[in-house]
Amino acid sequence: MKGGGVLYPEKIFYEPAALDYELGKYLADKFGNVPWIPVESHNNIEQLRKNPNKEFTRMKKHLVIGVRKSLKYTPNRKVSDFLVPYTSSGCSAMCLYCYLVCNYNKCAYLRLFVNREQMMDKLLKTANHSDKDIVFEIGSNSDLVLENTITGNLEWTIENFGKSKKGFLTFPTKFDMVDPLLPLDHRGKIIMRMSVNPHEIIRKIEFGTSPLKSRIHALNRMSDFGYRVGMLIAPIVITDNWDNWKGLYAELLEQLSDELSQKTKKQLFIEIIFMTYSYVHCAINRDAFPNAVELFDKSLMTGRGRGKYRYREDIRAHAEQFLREQLSQKLKNIPIIYVV
Repeated sequence: MKGGGVLYPEKIFYEPAALDYELGKYLADKFGNVPWIPVESHNNIEQLRKNPNKEFTRMKKHLVIGVRKSLKYTPNRKVSDFLVPYTSSGCSAMCLYCYLVCNYNKCAYLRLFVNREQMMDKLLKTANHSDKDIVFEIGSNSDLVLENTITGNLEWTIENFGKSKKGFLTFPTKFDMVDPLLPLDHRGKIIMRMSVNPHEIIRKIEFGTSPLKSRIHALNRMSDFGYRVGMLIAPIVITDNWDNWKGLYAELLEQLSDELSQKTKKQLFIEIIFMTYSYVHCAINRDAFPNAVELFDKSLMTGRGRGKYRYREDIRAHAEQFLREQLSQKLKNIPIIYVV
């Protein structure tokens, strides 16, 4: 993996049907000097699923290319009306808490789907047939800013969705590679949401993502070029040292107050998401990142279903109160649209 989160794959697993599509042919030409291994299904690659957990980081250097079969939209009531299966799933970054890492080695790697015309056609039809402007979340299963460095799909998406008479697209990111998006005619239809965390958490836990300062700069740049923007403080990672934890997040909010532009602040909204964790994360991180921070803390966490953990309600409530107080002082008048 090259600097800035850009992936140059060591190996590509692909469904042969993917090469019938324009994007599939483009990727075959772009990465013609690496091994291409045919598979029956992008969703069940036995060779990868049998790998031990210690191979997790190596698998992040693979690409999987296929045709997305399911295009079913899921209703959502947070920042969008629908969650949309889109052009990628998974990621080449290695955040220790990643919610996409759910089935050991099934979701570790970045999967690209080449039937983007089919996906765009459904987006345009759904938007234009609606009796109101609806918002589509197209980045819930991947990071489209990262994916764009490989496929150009986000640029293609912004330009093509501009043909829609109605509707908006939104996506979150932890990356700063937004320069190709800046000159596009987005027509105000795109909402980019930047995920932020204290510098120390990004450095120790969000491996392979852009630094905090670069993320803030990218957020301001998108705002400067007329994009609508939001911000996720996510995931909130709590430690048993409250003084240290509060210091980290107070410093984060101070930096945001200082470095976010006035134009960005005027339109910004905030989402707050607390970290959840699982037995699968514990197992993979123990083997793949033996020297990394231990995120599971039984003194702070409680079960939330089989093999899953979340912060205790009293711990979470205390942290939320602190964050709301700090935000009211340092980023006042910026709405918090939800806390989960």
